[in-house]
Amino acid sequence: MEIEFASLDDSLARFTLSGASPAFANAFRRAMIGEVPTLAIEDVRIYDNTSALFDEMLAHRLGLIPLKTDLSVYSTQDTCSCGGAGCPGCTATYTLSVEGPRMVTSSDLIPQDPGAAPVYDNIPIVKLTKGQKLVIEARAILNSGKAHAKWQSTLVCGYKNHPVITVSDVCDACGMCVEECPRDILVAKGKKVQVAEGKLPECSMCRLCERACLASGIGDEPAIKISAEPDRFIFVVESDGSLPAKEIMNRALSFIREQADELEQQLGELSGDEKK
Repeated sequence: MEIEFASLDDSLARFTLSGASPAFANAFRRAMIGEVPTLAIEDVRIYDNTSALFDEMLAHRLGLIPLKTDLSVYSTQDTCSCGGAGCPGCTATYTLSVEGPRMVTSSDLIPQDPGAAPVYDNIPIVKLTKGQKLVIEARAILNSGKAHAKWQSTLVCGYKNHPVITVSDVCDACGMCVEECPRDILVAKGKKVQVAEGKLPECSMCRLCERACLASGIGDEPAIKISAEPDRFIFVVESDGSLPAKEIMNRALSFIREQADELEQQLGELSGDEKK
């Protein structure tokens, strides 16, 4: 199994996963979406709210604000030494006190721990008119996307099979497939159509080029054929900013390894019981 990056930074990763089964590729995707823990606001205590929004709507909006997360500092409540009581090791606390007229944004959410501040400062929460006030206290805890979407660390996380474009010798470079391709992947060079350099991963396998080739009347079979590699996948992973994209990948792979080790151990215990 091999991972080859096309681009990588804190917010976005594009890579090719080779030598893997479709089952593993999908497990990797699901682990990145649902098994990587992040901070999100779970409890909100509202002391004063004279805005146009109900308390429940405000709490919902606060919960969807992505928060910077340091997984070396915070642990989940069920594994914390406080037993889930809400110590600084498993809970991040925020306060907000604003009086209108003005727009309340995520920058008004003051964290007790600066390392757990909102990822973006300009997320709108509610607009206050003159005389309206909003005073709240919020607590964020660590959890994963399988519990609720607000704990998902990814905005985009998907994959597709790596495309394969084969052009046979009967191609006469008529150019009909080139004109039909919506992503400008094909070019006519000499007496044959070719794939433009570096454009192959962008192929969506729509097969419009095959239809255009058939319509040209060259033969009963298209001169260009689109297929996919069964054990090679192109991934795109975009972080919401709470965790770097690379850490999301590492945490997801660690989760898969732990699950595989646990399954292997349980199977070993079952086989041992059968021998007895």
